[in-house]
Amino acid sequence: MIYPVVRELAVDRIPVAVACRVLRVSTSGYYAWRDRPSPPRRRADRELTEIISTVHARSGRTYGSPRVHAELRHQHGLRIGRARVARLMRTHGLTGASAQRRHRPSTIRDPHATPAPDLVERDFTAAEPDQLWVSDITQHLTGEGWVYCAVILDVYSRRVIGWSIAEQARTELITDALTMACQRRHPTPGRTVFHSDHGAQYTSWAFTTQLAAAGLHASMGTVGDCYDNALAESFFATLQTELLDRRPWHHRRHLEQAIFEWIETWYNPRRRHSALDYHSPNDYEQTHTHAAPAA
Repeated sequence: MIYPVVRELAVDRIPVAVACRVLRVSTSGYYAWRDRPSPPRRRADRELTEIISTVHARSGRTYGSPRVHAELRHQHGLRIGRARVARLMRTHGLTGASAQRRHRPSTIRDPHATPAPDLVERDFTAAEPDQLWVSDITQHLTGEGWVYCAVILDVYSRRVIGWSIAEQARTELITDALTMACQRRHPTPGRTVFHSDHGAQYTSWAFTTQLAAAGLHASMGTVGDCYDNALAESFFATLQTELLDRRPWHHRRHLEQAIFEWIETWYNPRRRHSALDYHSPNDYEQTHTHAAPAA
């Protein structure tokens, strides 16, 4: 239809009469079209688009239509189709953040270390909290040099239960993360499997001693196979897509603060996870566990 074009031109300060004459439509016809009440469906789409835009903005413009749809369903109580949400987002240019690359691994194997057996064998499922933890380390470059981040996730809820950030990838990076995880969860000795790659930090005397003292069973995948630690790899791919790769980082402290805020104020409490029926990790634990672990 020509009339929407006339309206757009009017926004750009082109007189309606001029636009109608050039486009060979009547001015009276345009005004009759403009003043005609919008159909109920169009009004509903306009109102829904405002809510969608707000949800998308609050996600840091990282949510695509599946997570926006989940937010509308869980948070706003709106029963609408995902295809409708996708259509409105596409019409208004609202897109989610898309992965560009996998995270850069930051562990180097110690050829003299004895690795732990693989107790997971790519089965990243858990029926209850603190049954299986996974861990990995990533790095990201700033204007002042590298920043390293180690995380420990509970496979049951995908929640980050321990993390540490430092300027060097020393063993303390992962021992600090494990200390946080144990203080938060108080795992029952002999019950939890701790899965990682073959990085020297994970095979070091300091870390293996701490792991044994906490009563955790060490597990490691095969060398150089990202699928043997796929869940941790997936977490870091999300971190890179939604935070690390979205802007340049000139100062280490700015990136360190941003990672802390992303984990503790966004990922754990609010970010909806597709593997959790689009609940956040914290919400999933609270709604699917009889006695939620202490935070």
